[in-house]
Amino acid sequence: MSVSQKARERDIEKQLVTHITQFLLELGKGFAFVGEQYCLNLNNKEYFCDLLFYHIPLRAYVVIELKNGNFKPEHLGQLNFYQNLINNTLRGEYDNPTIGMLLCRDKDRIEVEYALQNISSPIGVSEFNVKELLPDNLKSKLPTIEEVEEELNKFVE
Repeated sequence: MSVSQKARERDIEKQLVTHITQFLLELGKGFAFVGEQYCLNLNNKEYFCDLLFYHIPLRAYVVIELKNGNFKPEHLGQLNFYQNLINNTLRGEYDNPTIGMLLCRDKDRIEVEYALQNISSPIGVSEFNVKELLPDNLKSKLPTIEEVEEELNKFVE
């Protein structure tokens, strides 16, 4: 990837981060903004998740990773890693486990199902034409797939 392609990808990602942040906060469904490119530390190493929110009614952190490309199974490994770090460093005694959301440009449903097969953390994988894999008990507390899909499609067009 050339320097100009990397710069363009970072610019698109930055715009997407800003747009998603505004969208979730405007929904008024209990999201509180914690940080963008939020720094997580482990063994003197720094890791940066794209977006971190706290969902007040669910009493849970929500970590969002944005991928301006197709789904890859390793994206779930990265997201699960962030969820574990947040659970072990930020989560309070009465907080619920961290929810992970992966937003990517495109995905293969079968590939996602295999990648999610033995992951027990609450994780949703969405493409810009969003499909939902979050557990039922979280669906009513988070924005609907239609709301996220409509907003992402507005941004991409």
